[in-house]
Amino acid sequence: MTAALPPAGWFIARDSMPRGLWPIEGLALAYSILTTMFMLFLWPRMDHPWLMLVDRAVILGLTLLLWGAYRLWPVRLMTFVRITAQMVLLSYWYPDTYEFNSTLPNLDHVFARWDHLLFGCQPAMEFSRLCPWLWFSELLNMGYFAYYPMILVVMVFYFVWRNSRYAQASFIVMCSFFTYYLIYIWLPVAGPQFYFWAIPPSAIESGCFPALGTYFSTHTEMMPLPDDAAGVFCQLVCYAQEIGERPTAAFPSSHIALTLILLYLVYPQSRRLFYALLPFAVFLTLATVYIQAHYVVDAIAGVITSYPVFCLSRWIYRQVTGQPSGN
Repeated sequence: MTAALPPAGWFIARDSMPRGLWPIEGLALAYSILTTMFMLFLWPRMDHPWLMLVDRAVILGLTLLLWGAYRLWPVRLMTFVRITAQMVLLSYWYPDTYEFNSTLPNLDHVFARWDHLLFGCQPAMEFSRLCPWLWFSELLNMGYFAYYPMILVVMVFYFVWRNSRYAQASFIVMCSFFTYYLIYIWLPVAGPQFYFWAIPPSAIESGCFPALGTYFSTHTEMMPLPDDAAGVFCQLVCYAQEIGERPTAAFPSSHIALTLILLYLVYPQSRRLFYALLPFAVFLTLATVYIQAHYVVDAIAGVITSYPVFCLSRWIYRQVTGQPSGN
């Protein structure tokens, strides 16, 4: 990775991106249309579908507004703003999956039982008990908190130092997110921090995991932070979860999968950045179970599915753009 930043004029240099909608915007539009079709199917069971339709109209309006702004000022900085806006909207599309899957019977009892059969206990409960040290907790929570900063770092790296591949890299990340979001819509798994708070402790200890039906459609309470959780990163993770977490998106772990996809993107381009991100990826992987966000089977599925989803997203980009294989 080149250490020197490009000159300031580089950011306002005219860009060569197409004047129409870009692949990443077409991807977001396709996802919006597809989920709207799901919404029509589930309409009678959904809480506020009309508001969700309004949200989609607003997102379409924002996309068209940025498209018009780029036509007036087609520079590289506007390219970054236009693509970043679509990626920031992931913060809307993630909790949006909950609006769908909360109408379906919850499946946490199945995944909790798998963990119990594999390990004879619930690792999501035992991990933090076996490793209660503050320094260990802080390392893992630091990795978990670094999730979105890692995405930003990789996207800025591509924009500044691998600009010709920036559109492809951002598309792959977005397409990978949407692939997992489609899974989450139809596979309602809330994760240990929600499910274990909703069932008796005796059920967890005995390995008897009751089905909760659509319990999470009206209950979004999470397991509270331990009394001795005084670390800075632990508090930051807790604060972030209080703002944006929902009982959704547990299986497979997209935190692990997307982190690995970032590494797949970075490794051929910059070994230095790859090895800088690698410790955070390891800490994040462990943290998903340690902070009770995921079952171990969620983490395993995140690892296993990451490369196929990466390849699928890259293939879709090449099909959309007509780019030959190998580029």
